[in-house]
This record gives sequence, C-alpha cells and structure tokens, in this order.
Amino acid sequence: MNVLLVYAHPEPTSLNGALKDFSVNRLQRAGHTVRVSDLYAMKWKATLDAFDDTDHVPGTAFHPSLGSKHAFENGTQSEDIAAEQEKLKWADAVILQFPLWWFSMPAILKGWVERIYAYGFAYGVGEHSDQRWGDRYGEGSLAGKRAMLVVTTGGWEPHYGERGINGPIDDILFPINHGVLFYPGFDVLPPFVVYRTSKMDEARFAQTSEALGRRLDELWSTRPIPYRRQNGGDYSIPECTLRDDILPEQTGLSVHVAK
Repeated sequence: MNVLLVYAHPEPTSLNGALKDFSVNRLQRAGHTVRVSDLYAMKWKATLDAFDDTDHVPGTAFHPSLGSKHAFENGTQSEDIAAEQEKLKWADAVILQFPLWWFSMPAILKGWVERIYAYGFAYGVGEHSDQRWGDRYGEGSLAGKRAMLVVTTGGWEPHYGERGINGPIDDILFPINHGVLFYPGFDVLPPFVVYRTSKMDEARFAQTSEALGRRLDELWSTRPIPYRRQNGGDYSIPECTLRDDILPEQTGLSVHVAK
C-alpha cells in the first residue's frame, strides 16, 4: 500500500522526529511504500493568497474560493499545491503527525490543508439539490482512502478526559478528524495520542513506539470512527441537520458518531 505521512514539527531531533522515523521504518519493513511531506524541511508556504493561481492578475480582487476553483480547473495552481494533491491521489492512507499547539495543529499544517484542499478537489464537489448537498462527509474525491492522526501533547491524559479541564481529546480533534479528513471522504481511524511528552524517557519511548507500531500494523484492519454519512439518510437535506427522530434529546459533537 502507499502511505503519505504529512509531518509538522520544526526540530528533526525531537520526539516527533523520532516517532516519524520509526513510523517510516515500520511501514517500509511491512512492505508499504512511504512518502513524507516534511513541511518545515520543505519550507512550506502556509498562507493561501492570490498567487497560488498563476493566472491571477496583480491588482485585481482576490476571491479565495473562486480563485482556487479557477486554478484547479484550469491547471494553473502553483507547483507546490499540485504536487501535494498528487501525493494525496497516490496514497491509500494518509497520516498527519503534529504536536498539539494551542488546541489545534501547527499553523504550517493548517496552511497545507488550506492551500491543497482546492475548490473542486476537496470541496465544492458533487450535486447540490434537495436530495444531496454535495459529495462530502463520507463521500468525495478522497473516499476509499484511510487517514489517521498521530498527535503529541505535553498535557496529562486525564486533562483531556471526559471531565478534564482541557476538554475531551475527541472533541478537540473533531474539527480535524471530521472536518478536515471525513469531509472529503477519508475513512478516519481513531487518533494515536502521546501525552506528557516532557516525561519521555528511554523505557517509555520504547513502550510508545511499540504501541504506535501496532497501530501502523493495523492501519488497514482498524475500524474507522463511525461518523454519520451526510447522504446516508441520517440528515435532513438541504438543511444538513440530524433527523428529529435520531437522538432527539441530545446535542453536541457526539451525535454525529453512530455508536
């Protein structure tokens, strides 16, 4: 299988760097082909702007969605965007690896998403009508591929528990898992999260690596998070709200997961 690992940490000798190297080696030893987009090493341009479309005329108004659509449809995207899109098309599975900074992904990784998720590639796809509201949330251009987050954080695991001060880790990662990955069609696997990174010693690193290795070995057998498909019947279209007869007394992010 083909695996794309998108990596966002500025220090190669960090814990993240060691885990990235471990993942590449483990996957390759299992017979998979691995490509790495090391965003800091690539000096990835994080800001989406008018010149991501090489057809843009200086001095004219910049409309991010329309500019993205024009560039994707006409083959005038900047080379770095087109290259990353080709990697996504090539991959059978995608791993996003990053430290949790201020309850989200590093800005450079957010910029990777914003620039390569072009209109017509990752969104704005499919029929929009009273029966369907586009090919998204379980459908789309990346359907049939798998995706998983590998996340590190300095906080303790209880801090991210159901009653933890930071909020549940599944809620914190929901905008990425559900919004960035499930939206264009990925089957999203439960995240691999490493807590208390400042307390990592040799013995704990060995334990962490072995646990990560098991998750990588099971990349194609792990059951995805059972997010509800937008066009699968659970939502009213075009409102895109959960049907009144499904969990009628409940609200919040968890209602979008079919337990």
